[in-house]
This record gives sequence, C-alpha cells and structure tokens, in this order.
Amino acid sequence: MRVQLWCDMEGISGITQWDQVNAGKPQYEEGRRLYTDEINAAVRGCKRAGATEIIVIDGHGAGGAHTFNSWNKDRLEPGAEYVTGYRWGCYVEALQSGTDALLLPGAHAMAGTPNGVLCHTMSSESWINASFNGVKVGESGIVAAIAGSFDVPCVFVSGDESTCKEVADLLGPNVVQAQVKKGLGRFSARNLAPKDACDLIEAKAHEALTNRARWPKPYKIGSPAEFKVELFTADHSIPFQGRPGIEIPDPRTVISRAENAWLAWDQFWRKH
Repeated sequence: MRVQLWCDMEGISGITQWDQVNAGKPQYEEGRRLYTDEINAAVRGCKRAGATEIIVIDGHGAGGAHTFNSWNKDRLEPGAEYVTGYRWGCYVEALQSGTDALLLPGAHAMAGTPNGVLCHTMSSESWINASFNGVKVGESGIVAAIAGSFDVPCVFVSGDESTCKEVADLLGPNVVQAQVKKGLGRFSARNLAPKDACDLIEAKAHEALTNRARWPKPYKIGSPAEFKVELFTADHSIPFQGRPGIEIPDPRTVISRAENAWLAWDQFWRKH
C-alpha cells in the first residue's frame, strides 16, 4: 500500500498563534516540535497499517528558508520519505505513479470559518474565498481535488473541530477524523495534551488505512474544472494577467479552467 501525507502546521494541537507557525518568531521552535511529533504519529499509524511506501510532504509556508521546511529533521520517524521545499500543492509525482490513499495531518479550516483556529485559505492577507466548480474549498479541499484528479481518495484528516467538519462535509462521513483541538475563536482553543493528540492521530491513521472498504470516493471535479479565487484587493490579481487559461472577469476575481482540478490548479499556481 502506497500512501501520501500532505501536512500543515496550523491544525496541530497546542498551536493557536501566528508566532508558533512563522519562522523567526519567538514561539516557532515550539511549533516545529509539536508539528514534527504529530506527523511522526501519523507515519507510525501508516506503518502499523501495512503501508509499504509513505511519502510525507511539508505543506506549511513558514517564511524564508523554512517555507515547506519546518520539521525537525533529526527527529523524523524512520520508514518514510519526506518532501521539503517543494511549491505548495504541486508535488504530484507519487500520485501520478500510483498512490492508494491521501492523508491530511495538521490541516486547518478555510478562511472565514467561525472558531477555525488560524483559519485562512492559502493567504491570510490576499485570498477571501476559493472554489472548484462553484463549491467553496479550503486548502484541504484543494489538495483533495488534486488527488482526485489521479483517482486517489482522501481518507484521513487531523486538526480542529471546524476543520474535521469541513473535510467531512466535502468528502463524506467516512473520512476518518482525528480532532485534536476545539477552536474557541481564531486564536484560542481547547487542546489535547501533545501526547494524547499523537496517540489519537496514530490510532486514527491506522484505522483509516485498515478500513479500505469504507474509504470515501476520490473527490472528482467535473470537466471542465473551474478554479476561482476571490481576492481582498485588486492589486493581487496583477500577477495573473496574461497567463494562458486564466480569466480575470473583474479586478478581484481570478478564474482558471482546465480539463481537471490538477491542471486548473497547476496553470493558476505555476509561477508561485
């Protein structure tokens, strides 16, 4: 069994502040440790379930040299391969060559979600909403749609209560959820102790992969796929002007259309 983990940092238990997820900030090193531990737990669950190839992608943009590069490398769980430094949402080599399942540890809720801890969609400063064919999606939905383009189902998510609900509403109730915290606002939460969060994640990742008959179907976007982003301000659409396959119907809206979700995303995000 070949699996891929697409990881983020804001959904980790104990993380509630930007200073914990942004490189160079006073609490970033604490955030890195918490992040590394939960990803290790997910990998252990996959190994226990019999996964023979585990590809783990750091999808957290911490800033500077730590962008997509936030783990404590010397503490990573053995028995997996770790992708760092690759542009967000674009490492699809393993999906193209055949992957059985996608897992989303450390996920966070989309922009504007009530009680979504550190909720945002791609950027806390420039994006308001994103959608595929009229269905609003956060980062988890974008990744699930990319995987669905290669017929790979998303079977697991960990994060706060709002994130687990968001993913289950999009993909169906059979996606296995590991709720490690409950948001009490955007910058506060009721958290599991780190050890308890790791134990839950390991158990739920194992559960997800050992119940293949209950896996959700791959999240497929109809063809043509339309990826649409609503922006905070008109200047954020300027970098997209003149790109093939991109339409800017008004200064705060960018649309990418292609045969499937992956191609629509790739032509939209190619220069980032």
